[in-house]
Amino acid sequence: MITILSATVERWPVAGAFVISRGAKTHVDVIVCTVGDGVHVGRGEGTAIYYEGETAEGCVAALNAYAGPLERTALVRAMPRGAARNALDCALWDLESKQAGIPVWQLAGLDAPEPMPTAFTISLGEPEAMAAAAHAAAARGFALLKCKLTGQGDRARIGAVRSGAPDARLIVDANESWHAMDIAAEAAALAALGVEMVEQPVLHGQEDRLAGVKACLPLCADESCHTRADLDRLGDFDAVNIKLDKAGGLTEALALRQAARERGFRVMVGCMLGTSLGIAPAALVAQGADWIDLDGALLLAEDRDGGLALTDGLLAPGTLWGFQ
Repeated sequence: MITILSATVERWPVAGAFVISRGAKTHVDVIVCTVGDGVHVGRGEGTAIYYEGETAEGCVAALNAYAGPLERTALVRAMPRGAARNALDCALWDLESKQAGIPVWQLAGLDAPEPMPTAFTISLGEPEAMAAAAHAAAARGFALLKCKLTGQGDRARIGAVRSGAPDARLIVDANESWHAMDIAAEAAALAALGVEMVEQPVLHGQEDRLAGVKACLPLCADESCHTRADLDRLGDFDAVNIKLDKAGGLTEALALRQAARERGFRVMVGCMLGTSLGIAPAALVAQGADWIDLDGALLLAEDRDGGLALTDGLLAPGTLWGFQ
């Protein structure tokens, strides 16, 4: 019989500060869920979706109160999406892989994961600071940089990033901050600086602002896209960003990836801040994605033992989750 053995909050410091248009973070609180069958133990990690009102403590309380089925398919129907369900779902995948003696990628019918290029996030800051951060990231081997924007002074910031990393590919994340701007004009100005994609320019719930917008860059839904149920209203986006915490686990994330591809969306796979225990499942969803943004553990001051390894900007699978 499978039971939830524990649900706890762990605090991990950020390397420096992680700054976006909503504010700065110097640490992240993650939820760790552990399940067992009396012989094997599985673990999963989630990060509360703070901009939706989730807290780590609230997610732990939800896991401790959960009395529903501990089977992945049933879990998707029995528990609301979010970080708590993500941690539990990934713990169940990890447990099942140990029970079967095979890695999770094989359980899921996927190809064996190979080292993959990930974007590295350039936090919001003054242009000079972002240029220096971009230069340092490029020197570490990151060929794709994701720049956080705020809706004010963005062209100067990207111009500075381009000067700091002239050969890097660039994508930008507006974090819903372009709600009062001419999106097509702003996209065109950034395209001239070599930007190749814009993530979430409008507020969640105001997707109709994109109706009739003819942007020269693909627009990617992040805060607007959580699960398969959202796809019907995202026709004015070109791509969707899949995150396990938003989807509520690896099970729904894989289903969302398939449904998005079938509807013609391009796919980005991203993450919240968190350790490699939370990033490793997302690395499976990221196989074949158009953009991969799995630097959540790289932005921390330290990571777990056995975490994803970074070499020349490529993430390689670690050993702490699902990779027996």
